[in-house]
Parts: sequence; C-alpha cells; structure tokens
Amino acid sequence: MDSLGQDEQQPVWTVVATDIGPLLLAATRAGLVNVVFHATEPVRDQALARLASRLGAAPVEDAGSPLLAEAIRQLAAYFAGELRDFRLPLDWSLIAGFNRQVLRELASTVPYGAVVGYGELAGRVGQPGAAQAVGTAMGSNPLPVVVPCHRVVERDGGIGGFGGGLETKRKLLALEGVLPEPLF
Repeated sequence: MDSLGQDEQQPVWTVVATDIGPLLLAATRAGLVNVVFHATEPVRDQALARLASRLGAAPVEDAGSPLLAEAIRQLAAYFAGELRDFRLPLDWSLIAGFNRQVLRELASTVPYGAVVGYGELAGRVGQPGAAQAVGTAMGSNPLPVVVPCHRVVERDGGIGGFGGGLETKRKLLALEGVLPEPLF
C-alpha cells in the first residue's frame, strides 16, 4: 500500500451523487484520473471497462480511498458554493499532446466564474487557428468539472457543446454565476 492507502497499481473508483447527477470518480496512485457524468450502472460499467483497458488494471470500488474521499469532499463544497478551486492531485495519463496542453492551460488560467472562448484558448497555447481542435480537447476531457471545460464558450456568446449535456453545462455556469439560474 502507498501513503494514499491504495495498492500501487490498482486504480480505485466510486460514484457520488451531485447536483448534476451521479459522477463516477476514479483515481490512480498519481491522482484523480477520471470523472464521468451520468454514472448510471450501464455508463459506469462501460467507463470502468474503458479505464481497465487504458490503465492496464481493473479499477476496484473503494469510496474510502483517501484520494477519492478528498475529491468527494471538494465536489460537495464546490456544489455548495463554498469551493472555487479544486486542490487535488491529477493523473493526466488518459490524455496527451495538444489536448493535454489545452486542458492544463484551461485548468491553470480560467478561474471560477470566468469563461474563455475556444479561439482565445487556442491562442493561449500558441495555435490561434485551432478553435475546433480546442472543442475536440474539451470533448475528450477525462476530468470534467475539476478541469473546467464547462467554462469554454463560443466567441459570439453561445454556450457551445458539452460532453455532459448542455443542461449540465448551464447548471455549472449558473452555479459559478456566469449564467442566471435556470427557471425550470
């Protein structure tokens, strides 16, 4: 066992209820590796199979893992409006290249309550013509909410797309004060 209370190679997972529905959280020894929206049983099973394939070891359920317990605590504080910056170790191993570069830039430079355009984010990583590629990076984000891809919007004020669904993106942006609360 390591200092985080988990087997050195064995990823761990749990599902947590949130204001936007159940989220699957998975972690490796290096940190939080995956957040999956709408974690119903079929979605969960598919995500866990994909993680096992990508990580080379089947994740085991362990809500008591210190790293997952801290992620759950921080998510609860975020949804309660008490936390603005996640302070969790992240395992970036599920994403590489341009997509990783864009997501790291997003995580480090777009604070709670702010938004950035796809094109502007592309420019920040030295690829000013790559707005569509930034959209692809957002869609492949293995750590949504924690790495806030919901904060990336269209330059004309449109909300843009979102892997968790547009209603989820609206709720997250409303929570952060960017949009008004939905009426229904």
